[in-house]
Amino acid sequence: MLVVGLTGGIATGKSSVSNLLKAKQIPLIDADILAREVVAPGTAGLAKIVAYFGPEILLPDGSLDRKKLGSIIFNDEAKRRKLNSIVHPAVRRAMLWGVVKNWIAGSKYCVLDVPLLIESGLWKYYGKVVVVFCSPEVQLQRLMKRDSSSREDASARLNSQLPITDKVLYADHVVDNSGAPEDLEIRVNELVHLLDKEAGWTWWLSWLFPPYGLLSAALTLGWRTVFRRKVKID
Repeated sequence: MLVVGLTGGIATGKSSVSNLLKAKQIPLIDADILAREVVAPGTAGLAKIVAYFGPEILLPDGSLDRKKLGSIIFNDEAKRRKLNSIVHPAVRRAMLWGVVKNWIAGSKYCVLDVPLLIESGLWKYYGKVVVVFCSPEVQLQRLMKRDSSSREDASARLNSQLPITDKVLYADHVVDNSGAPEDLEIRVNELVHLLDKEAGWTWWLSWLFPPYGLLSAALTLGWRTVFRRKVKID
């Protein structure tokens, strides 16, 4: 099974691409949703967070007070790292289990929506990397409009993140979302066609004969570790 990583930058339209893929019944795993699920009431993740940060980071209904927790870790790097050491492994396990379930179901490929796919280094573990792109100026204008923020505030937020122009260097496919919504749907249709083609016919070999899938995955990981391909924006 082909495992595809989907990422982008703030206000580039990654969520729109994700929603279009789900509408086409493409198996999709959303890391943001998993990040909430692994700290839901009754989970081991929430218990670990409470054990470290104290019960005051809980809301009256027993759920995580994200706003309060955010204020605690905002200026404390050590506490931020501790929180990440609890949440990130749990999310990755959930992502892996999601991939396994799609493989068991006989899917040709599945897409994992991961906002920090490049920054975290997880891009190396995917068969294909898809980056949703728009020009930095379009990105800035969209962010200003979306958040009703000034150009200075929006620019500062963008400058705090890895530039989208850097992310495309890691991409196997780039979905250009610089145009209208109807243009994006055309691009997503093209992406689905490419993924169907790249999944090919060998996907059923890894399903029927798991050692073949493991060997294919090992070769992919080795290739990604040694090489980083640069691509032109379509």
